[in-house]
Amino acid sequence: MYGDSATIRKILTELGDTWAIVGLSGNQRRAAYGVASVLQRFGKRIVPVHPKAETVHGEQGYPSLDAVPFPVDVVDVFVNSDLAGPVADEAVAIGAKAVWYQLGVIDERAYDRARGAGLEMVMDRCPAIEIPRLG
Repeated sequence: MYGDSATIRKILTELGDTWAIVGLSGNQRRAAYGVASVLQRFGKRIVPVHPKAETVHGEQGYPSLDAVPFPVDVVDVFVNSDLAGPVADEAVAIGAKAVWYQLGVIDERAYDRARGAGLEMVMDRCPAIEIPRLG
């Protein structure tokens, strides 16, 4: 399993409140849009990361992780599994503390690389589902 409850709790409560959401655009029909809204309601600062660099939920967007001009604590990944590995590597490169792969996003080698670099990581889980469970 790639997301034990202790790791999930640590990422959601201890590692910081700035979440870069890779794949977040202004498209309200996409899951990332709703998840970002939930994270904001729970006190997280969301940072949209998408090639369009759109402002979403009042937050300035950036075209890539390395374009974000301030520290990011958690990188939440809404891209297909075959594109997710490089995002985990970028998270390591920018000094993030954790990587969170959304439901259906799995890359075991990226998981091993991120964990090997000292980052916490969760795969195939949704923070919008997990955060209300914390109580």
